[in-house]
Amino acid sequence: MTPFGRFPERSLSDLAGEAIAGALADAGLSTRDLEMAFVANSMSALITGQVAVVGQVVLSRSGIHGIPVYNIDNACAGSSTALNLAVHAIRAGAASKALVLGVEKLIVDDRAVTYRALNGAADLEWLEQVGVDIERESVFIKHVYADRLAEYARHTDLRAETLARIAVKNRAHAARNEMAQFREPLTVEDVLDARLVVPPITVRMCAPLGDGAAAAVVTSASVARTSQRQPVWIRGSAVSMGSPPETRRKTLALVAERAYVEARIGPAEVDVAEVHDATAFGELLAYEELGLTERGRGAQLVDEGATTIGGRIPVNPSGGLESRGHPIAATGIAQVVELAAQLRAEAGERQVEGARVAVAETAGGFVGGDSAAVAVHVLSTRAAR
Repeated sequence: MTPFGRFPERSLSDLAGEAIAGALADAGLSTRDLEMAFVANSMSALITGQVAVVGQVVLSRSGIHGIPVYNIDNACAGSSTALNLAVHAIRAGAASKALVLGVEKLIVDDRAVTYRALNGAADLEWLEQVGVDIERESVFIKHVYADRLAEYARHTDLRAETLARIAVKNRAHAARNEMAQFREPLTVEDVLDARLVVPPITVRMCAPLGDGAAAAVVTSASVARTSQRQPVWIRGSAVSMGSPPETRRKTLALVAERAYVEARIGPAEVDVAEVHDATAFGELLAYEELGLTERGRGAQLVDEGATTIGGRIPVNPSGGLESRGHPIAATGIAQVVELAAQLRAEAGERQVEGARVAVAETAGGFVGGDSAAVAVHVLSTRAAR
């Protein structure tokens, strides 16, 4: 992956090229070895003006030609969805070596353009109904996460200090990650005293705007076993749109269950996780929906220090969206880059000792009262038997 941050001078192709070169070098492959590519991007039509064929544009400038290229949207779950499609393609025998890439630019001179692009990941008719200023505020923070938080708080004793501790924990993790957008330490007071977005969410509990790219090479088992690199095995891969309103269980819980069943691995076996913390509350909710703790007990995990590196179940050792950064379509594969390093014991100062099983979760967009796309991947140091 590239570093995540504000890079107005770098193009989509420049960012993508760096991530692609790194992924190919890691896999010990060349551009000529690739048989298929899945490229995720969500915001280029408004941000850069590249309305279509983003994948073909950035790949051609990296010297990749003559293969099927599939362009994927799915908002924040874009590259996670691309990974799911690559898994299907490999399992079906359509290819033995596929590239998965997520690339995004969000930084432009006119921030109204960025907000318009971000809010375009929700149902526009619904946006009109709730009265969001699409050029000045994020509907995801003001309504989606705020509404979910309010519902959760009605049944639990959730304190703002707990959410602040999540942001502080993620910043401490990011301080050990040279790819992270923000690395300066934070205190609970820093987070609580920051600008209030919607009570009790402050700006330092939210993911920043930024640019970046991340890539991975997905291969068949036979190719992986001949590689000089330690393989990371994709044991479970599941994607879904939101559930109907009458469904009692949350979509993330349902998608996670599908991924765990496919992996033949349960949540109690997970050693490390990367989750979609567009807000600190999003991370807390993911603890419960992924089965890392019981419902209503997410705050207890935080207060016990269980989700920090060295704790029982470290979450977002990369720094998460809040501190590593969140270039929308690049986020899902950035999570996989982190978890691959953890499972290979190559994460340096942020290494989770003994990591053997990992889970990644992303969610994107908002339609019909639920996330438009949810993706969960279960990764392991061992192949399925």
